[in-house]
Amino acid sequence: MSNVFGIDLGTSNIKIYNKDGDSLTVEKNMIAIENKTNVFAYGNSAYEMYEKAPDKIQISYPLNSGVIADIEHMETLIKLFITDQMKGQTKPCEVYIAVPYDVTDVESRAFHDLINDSGIKAKKIMKVKKPLADGLGMNVDVMNSQGVLVVNVGYDTTEISILSLRGIVVSKLIKVGGKKFDESIRNVIRKEFGLLIGEKTSEQVKISLKELEKEGKDAVVYGRDIVTGLPVERQIPTELINQALVENFDAILDNIKATLEKTPPELAADIFKHGLYLTGGASQVCHLAQRLSNGIGLNVNIAEDPVGSVALGLAKIIMDDNYKALTYLNEEDK
Repeated sequence: MSNVFGIDLGTSNIKIYNKDGDSLTVEKNMIAIENKTNVFAYGNSAYEMYEKAPDKIQISYPLNSGVIADIEHMETLIKLFITDQMKGQTKPCEVYIAVPYDVTDVESRAFHDLINDSGIKAKKIMKVKKPLADGLGMNVDVMNSQGVLVVNVGYDTTEISILSLRGIVVSKLIKVGGKKFDESIRNVIRKEFGLLIGEKTSEQVKISLKELEKEGKDAVVYGRDIVTGLPVERQIPTELINQALVENFDAILDNIKATLEKTPPELAADIFKHGLYLTGGASQVCHLAQRLSNGIGLNVNIAEDPVGSVALGLAKIIMDDNYKALTYLNEEDK
């Protein structure tokens, strides 16, 4: 069947691999609803309106901390995105969906139901544990390799997993990610400069940090002065932003250490040889990789495509029957 899709639902981005064109699409996982009923915009165009839309248009992320918070809107988005992939038609298809490991059975089941109820005519729905797809997408031999540490820093959560022989030995999902990084940046700018900035601005500052440091420039932000209420421009030293992020980096570091402490000694020896595999949309933030490497004394392997690594792993599973052993159905579907 040519209509086969690999879907990685992130809180911030949805990643869809389409076998038909061997293509990967990344869009914002957002929906804009007008007057509580009509879909006004979705994906990147909904994100463009975020923090700018009038009250009658509600813009939201249907996912929260890696789990589906608003199933109705998520179903709508899946149908819209997959219909786009099929150029406006809905034909029978197969779907491989990545599911976080450290979630309840009910939350895991919701991923299957989501595809089933979205009206995209999915004849077959296979689930894949997200950390295994992640490893595959970073060219890790998850079928044979023992003791691999994968850290996926997403928008809402960071998933820390130890993989061995196509299974997951230990996994931990913590609520620290890009969103927390953005909050820390907003808080420090408010505290030090008396300036209110939006979520998009703080995200932009975070993304541009590396470039600004290289050029020796401050971050220029626009926001509202707390005292006067007027719009102003301010220059923010990069050093201040880096200091604001350290607390979040250390929270991730502490949880990696706690995960390693639960790891059997033989696997720990393998991890020492392989190093840490770092991926996820928020993993590229300036100084994070270095701080993790210094903190646990391991080499850090950075994913070539941190946003797409899970979807690229799903692509390998779709294209190569040797990897089908990594897929599973719901218990009642077996």
